[in-house]
Amino acid sequence: MSSHDQICFAVRDALEQYFRDLDGEAPQAIYDMVLAKVEKPMLEVVLDKAQGNQTRAAELLGINRNTLRKKMQDHDLI
Repeated sequence: MSSHDQICFAVRDALEQYFRDLDGEAPQAIYDMVLAKVEKPMLEVVLDKAQGNQTRAAELLGINRNTLRKKMQDHDLI
């Protein structure tokens, strides 16, 4: 199994557990919730791998450096 597949399975398993834990309550804003929960640790790991170099981290993520800085601000990483 590739690393890409492992990430997919981890997200799928987490979402399945989320729905089990709802215990009959109605889910809301799942898309935003998942993005918020996945984005912060992704940014933290990539920034760590880039040794804090935001330009390099943005390149690894495939996003503009200004976009990275905005996302870092959104997640209280700067």
